[in-house]
Amino acid sequence: MPRRKKSEWDRLNDRIIACDACPRLIDHCKHIAATKRRAYLDDDYWGGPIPNFGDSRARLLLVGLAPGAHGANRTGRMFTGDRSGDWLFRALHKAGFANQPEATGRDDGLKLVDCAVTNACHCAPPDNKPTRDEVGNCRGWFQSTVDALPVRVFLGLGQIGWRSVIDLARENEWYTGKLPKFSHGAEVELSEGRVLLGSFHPSQQNTFTGRLTETMFDAVFSRARRLLETGQN
Repeated sequence: MPRRKKSEWDRLNDRIIACDACPRLIDHCKHIAATKRRAYLDDDYWGGPIPNFGDSRARLLLVGLAPGAHGANRTGRMFTGDRSGDWLFRALHKAGFANQPEATGRDDGLKLVDCAVTNACHCAPPDNKPTRDEVGNCRGWFQSTVDALPVRVFLGLGQIGWRSVIDLARENEWYTGKLPKFSHGAEVELSEGRVLLGSFHPSQQNTFTGRLTETMFDAVFSRARRLLETGQN
């Protein structure tokens, strides 16, 4: 059987996986993969840059901060294998953007529909805090990701995801106003019919404290769905 020709989306992800622009982050990812967490001692950690995940024709693009050390850095897939992912994929499934609510590994059958997930930083950073330069090194990957998709709605998961979209929008002259304030449920109109939505990140710091509830999270995805289906702003 002839080998399937790789799509632009697949080729982009291959380049992300091969990136070695940030030695500190690469070393950290490998260190975590070698030492592991006790609960995952039998797992074969991914231990490197995490590719984008989702529909190659997605109109909804979620933008997070960085992979979790024992979540995505372990499983090799964005938001997979940790509590943040449990919250995210439950909400995506409820809103019709995912075929199932669970995400445990790359071979679990999960598929996203009209939705893709990326991060401002593609490698797990120490203390979950990439430097400004490290985020900057991933800037080209973010631009290429947006170029590869017919994005209509951006959803910034947290302050850094939100700011990454604003910065890109300014660079591409999709937005020329003053810096909009991030908040849960915030909404900014960009040019050419694009919209940026904001949501608190589904981190344990937010979900365990009640700062982010399931009702709040679901409301953001309901808004994204409405924007995509009706074009209402």
